[in-house]
Amino acid sequence: MNTDDLILVSIDDHVVEPLDMFDHHVPRKWADYAPRVVADEKGIDHWIYRDRPTGVAGLNAVVTWPAEEWGRDPAGYAEMRPAVYNVHDRVRDMDANGVLTSMCFPTFTGFSAGHLSRGGQDEITVAMISAYNDWHLEDWAGAYPGRFIPIGILPMWDPQLAVAEIERLAARGCHSVTMPELPHIDGLPSYHDIDYWAPVFHALQDNDTVMNLHIGQGFGVLRLAPDAPIDNLMVLAPSISLIAAQDLLWGPAFRQFPKLKVALSEGGVGWIPFFLDRSDRHYTNQRWLRRDFGGKMPSDVFREHVLACYVTDRTALKFRHDIGIDNIAWECDYPHSDSIWPNAPEFVLEELLAAGADDDDIHKITWANACRHFNWNPFGHIPRERATVGALRATATDVDVSTRSRADYAAAYTRLHG
Repeated sequence: MNTDDLILVSIDDHVVEPLDMFDHHVPRKWADYAPRVVADEKGIDHWIYRDRPTGVAGLNAVVTWPAEEWGRDPAGYAEMRPAVYNVHDRVRDMDANGVLTSMCFPTFTGFSAGHLSRGGQDEITVAMISAYNDWHLEDWAGAYPGRFIPIGILPMWDPQLAVAEIERLAARGCHSVTMPELPHIDGLPSYHDIDYWAPVFHALQDNDTVMNLHIGQGFGVLRLAPDAPIDNLMVLAPSISLIAAQDLLWGPAFRQFPKLKVALSEGGVGWIPFFLDRSDRHYTNQRWLRRDFGGKMPSDVFREHVLACYVTDRTALKFRHDIGIDNIAWECDYPHSDSIWPNAPEFVLEELLAAGADDDDIHKITWANACRHFNWNPFGHIPRERATVGALRATATDVDVSTRSRADYAAAYTRLHG
């Protein structure tokens, strides 16, 4: 396969929410509570919701910055590449990278609306969550039909509220939501508590909505040494996906809800062969525990429910058929520090060919598996011949893909906005 013939669908990217995102979506009676961006005395931008501030860490918006400028320090909007928060520029960057479709997780709200929820678990926060989802569906994904798989956030503190939002989103064509990997870390019942989660799992099944678990919310489970460097957290982060998978596979979720679909984001796929081998060995060896997988092996049940995605997993791709060739998808992670932009097609294809993948395997991993799992028609708005890397890049030859410093972006932002 040639690079230009690839079709790329990324099921893990991110949007840093634009400054005006709540302006047209919050009910008038709650307008004074709407989150807003305020610059502190040092000129650093912070989202404020009910007096609780949160910033945008630099690692979340480093695309095109020189590597020596990467870090955990906050990034202001003026310092970011506009495509980080502007949908029109984002689509141009997707074209330049040959990416047909992207699913964009939130930033300041938290992957599972955690930051909003910590501001108050009440009808005001429910309204803000709905406003976020309306913005995402209308102003982000809706601005370019076919280019974004929409994903919503939920009020997780009340199963009935979560069910209502799942149903509302599904009625509007959104069949993907972000949920916590390990809800007990946030003081919610774990996924083993089926009495609490059954209504949510029923709603997900009934509405063909995918439960997306993105690494981050569950970091607290690692209990790393207090003096450990950030490298420990970043390298070990995929282990949280393993723990989340364990709770769902060995708890009641997968066995009681056979049509529940889960997507694991940013956790890679390299841990899966060990996890499945260990699960099957445990199931057959520890008979005294009397676990019941309905006549199937745990690995079979895992493969029926889970899609996992990777940015780079050179070694694991050699074991793609042991993992499950239908259970692997690709992610770009734009605009984070792990992102492969603007050379994703070359990077992805080289890695797959080095692993011995044929054209059928390549198509499954780069787009077909994701589109099947999310019931997404990749060519519903853009014909296949215009959806390839080569065709998309041909429309974006004028996009500047050069390295630019934060100061360069800030100067350009000042010239444009004053």
